[in-house]
Amino acid sequence: FLLLACLLTCPQSRSFFFYSIYCCSHLCFPKEGDHTMLPDKDGPGGGGGQAVPEGEDPSVTLFRDYLRLKTVHPEPDYDAALRFLDRIAEELELPMKKIEVFHRRVVCIMTWEGTDPSLKSILLNSHTDVVPVFQEHWKYDAFAAVKDPEGNIYARGSQDMKCVTVQYIQAIRRLKAEGRKLMRTVHLMFVPDEEVGGHKGMETFVTHPEFQKLNIGFALDEGLANPAEAFTVFYGERNPWWITIHCPGSPGHGSRFVENTAAEKLRNIINTFMDFREKEKQRLNTSECFTLGDVTTVNMTMVKGGVAYNVIPAEMDVSFDLRIPPTVNLQEFEKQIKQWCKEAGEGITYEFAQKHMNQNVTSTEDSDPWWNAFSTTCKAIDMFYLNEQVFLKGIDVYERLIPALASVPTLPDEA
Repeated sequence: FLLLACLLTCPQSRSFFFYSIYCCSHLCFPKEGDHTMLPDKDGPGGGGGQAVPEGEDPSVTLFRDYLRLKTVHPEPDYDAALRFLDRIAEELELPMKKIEVFHRRVVCIMTWEGTDPSLKSILLNSHTDVVPVFQEHWKYDAFAAVKDPEGNIYARGSQDMKCVTVQYIQAIRRLKAEGRKLMRTVHLMFVPDEEVGGHKGMETFVTHPEFQKLNIGFALDEGLANPAEAFTVFYGERNPWWITIHCPGSPGHGSRFVENTAAEKLRNIINTFMDFREKEKQRLNTSECFTLGDVTTVNMTMVKGGVAYNVIPAEMDVSFDLRIPPTVNLQEFEKQIKQWCKEAGEGITYEFAQKHMNQNVTSTEDSDPWWNAFSTTCKAIDMFYLNEQVFLKGIDVYERLIPALASVPTLPDEA
C-alpha cells in the first residue's frame, strides 16, 4: 500500500528533481483483473461499502468517502472533488486557492502558513483523477470503497493516489489539533489530469505565476506500492517518450506480391523495438542491483493502417511508450532510433507525442539538509503493518515527516 511518494526539491529554475519513496507491507487493493482475491462481503454488514462499520476510524471513513468520488477518466467528476476539498479546507481552517489552468481543470492549494513564511516551503502534492475502470473485472463496484472483515479496502484510486491525499490531510489535521506551529509554510496541492499526462494540470501550472509564489523547497508526491517491508528510494525520474513511427510503402491489390510494402517496414520496426525490449527485460531480470528505474521499458501501444481486406495500405503507423532512465544519453538514444528507422526501410519517419528530456537527479548525500531530514525520519519508522492499518500508519508517518521537513534550518540561500 502506498504511504510515501515522490519527493522533489525545487531549485530556482522551474524544473523538478524527483525522489520516489515507496513503502508497503502487503498489497491490499486490486489492480484490474485481481477479482479472484475479492471477498464476498463488505465487513459485517455487506452491501457494497456505503455503510460505515461501527467503530471505524474517522480517517478511514474519510478515505472511503473520497474513493467514492468518480474522478475517473475519460470524464472525471472534478466538481465533486472540488466540493470535497472545500469541505476539507473549511474543517482544517486553511485558506484555499483555486487556479483554473484550463477549462474545468482546476489546481487547488491549501496553505498552512509557517512562522517564517519567507523560507522555502514544503509542498504536499497529489492528483485527484484516477485511471479508467473495466468494471467486468471487478467483483464489486470500483467506486463503492468496499471494506472486507480484515480491513482490506477495494476501490479505484485506493493506491493511486487517494490514500496519500487523505494521509496528508489527516496528518495536518492532527498537527493543527495538537497546536503545533511549523517554521516553514506547508502547501497541500491537488492537481487534475495527472493520469493523462498532466498537460492540463501540473505541466501547465509550473509556468503559472501562482506556482512561483509557492517558493517550494521540498515536496512529497506520488510513488508506488512495494510488497516488501521496506522503503525504496528513487532519486531520479525516467523520461517518458511517446513515439509514433510512420511506415510508407507501395500500395496495391491484396492478390499480388507487392514489393516494399508498409507492412514489411512496420514488421521490421516492431521486431527491432521488441528485441530491444527483451534485452532490457533480461538486464533487469539478471541483475541483482537493478530496479525498474534502471532500465528502459518499451511497450507497443497502438497500430494503425489499412482500409480494406483486399487493399495493401500505402502507410501504416505503430506507437510505443518508452520510459528512459536518467543514466541513458538521450541524444545517442534518439540517434539509435533514427538508425533503426533507416534500417527498416526507405522513407520511414517518426514523431513524438511526448518527449521529456530532464535528467536531473536529487542529492542523497547526508550533507544535504533536505535528504538528511527525510532519511532520518524514515529510518525511525517501523514498517511492519498492512491493509486498513497500513493506511492509518501512513498518517503517523506523515505526522512525523512533515514537521521534520518544515523544521529544516534556514539554508544559506535563504539567509
